[in-house]
Amino acid sequence: MSILTRNRGAMLLLMLNIFLAFMGIGLVVPVLPKFISELGMNGSSMGLMVAAFALTQLLLSPLSGKLSDRYGRKKLIVSGMFIFMLSELVFGLASSVPTLFVARIMGGVGAALLTPSIMAYVADVTSFEERGKGMGMINAAINTGFIIGPGIGGLLAAYGIRIPFFAAAGAAGIAAILSLLVLPESLSKEKQQYNRELPREKENLLQQFAKSYQSPYFMGLLIVFVVAFGLANFETVFGLFVDHKYGFTPMDIAIIITTGSILGAVVQATIFGWIINRFGEKKVIHLCLAIGGLFIFLTLFAEQYVMIMLTTFIIFLAMDILRPAVSTSLSRQAGDEQGFVAGMNSSYTSLGNVIGPLVAGLLFDVHINMPYMVAAVALFACLVLSLRSKHAGKRHSTSLAAEQHRGG
Repeated sequence: MSILTRNRGAMLLLMLNIFLAFMGIGLVVPVLPKFISELGMNGSSMGLMVAAFALTQLLLSPLSGKLSDRYGRKKLIVSGMFIFMLSELVFGLASSVPTLFVARIMGGVGAALLTPSIMAYVADVTSFEERGKGMGMINAAINTGFIIGPGIGGLLAAYGIRIPFFAAAGAAGIAAILSLLVLPESLSKEKQQYNRELPREKENLLQQFAKSYQSPYFMGLLIVFVVAFGLANFETVFGLFVDHKYGFTPMDIAIIITTGSILGAVVQATIFGWIINRFGEKKVIHLCLAIGGLFIFLTLFAEQYVMIMLTTFIIFLAMDILRPAVSTSLSRQAGDEQGFVAGMNSSYTSLGNVIGPLVAGLLFDVHINMPYMVAAVALFACLVLSLRSKHAGKRHSTSLAAEQHRGG
């Protein structure tokens, strides 16, 4: 039976939920300028509002992951969609800047409940061999939501600046109800009870980050952060970069970003599973880190439109393959900690999404090339660390085997 249709179409419902959530995030892009004008917001307020979403998701994702281990994935997925629906509704009705902040914070809460639980659900219902394909489908849905969101927001805004948010709220509500009625729980009641009876460690976010640092999957989480940081760094100033340096029009920029994103999503949804099974996560991760870093650096020298489009496409493609490859690797290492690891995955992503744009903006004011130089260096440094940790692991295994042999 196809991975999409088994368990009453669970994977399709998961993809619909995550697609609608990230489409709603993208809806804000084309209407923000009018909101700024209508509510008297300045650029700093807008930047803080965008960061508030990622920061909320960062703070709550680890807790969400643990809750999904103890009480099941479905409860958190449905709750996350309902909260996301309310956040879009509040945003559409907002008449003041503080209300917009409340709406985006609510959106961050919804995303924090939703994303780790969906990732853990995929790990629950897929076999070891199917894991890469399942993660690729979820990430393709995320990317497609990001791609389509701004376009739909722009089209619906023609009927009113607030219409896109009401539409997103309605779609999220329908998805939440469908999930409540149709989506089966992936974690057995016995497993939930077992997880609830485990000794509870009262860890704050810093303690959970410290725990993840000491875990065998820390390198994977570090790559998650660097990828989110590098991509957020790249995307935040891309429009300003090509406008200031090459005089590209908004249409030029939109075509480049949309084309690259769509092609990346197609690869994720079609051949990503084959790539992972054929070459393995480690090789794919290392190759994508190298290609991503190299082509971000080459963007500084690609002066023609075709070259900018080519380098941007390759960057997006490398990142779009890299993210689910890391998620697949993490889920295979997580064992009984699927929820916790998925939560930390979301937390490290959010941390990169908070820090990346802030650093990019500051560096852009220093020099137009600085954001991309730093993003490239970060990816290359992560590649070196990953390769060194891999070799260290091999040396440790060899030494351990030698000691056991001598002991015998």
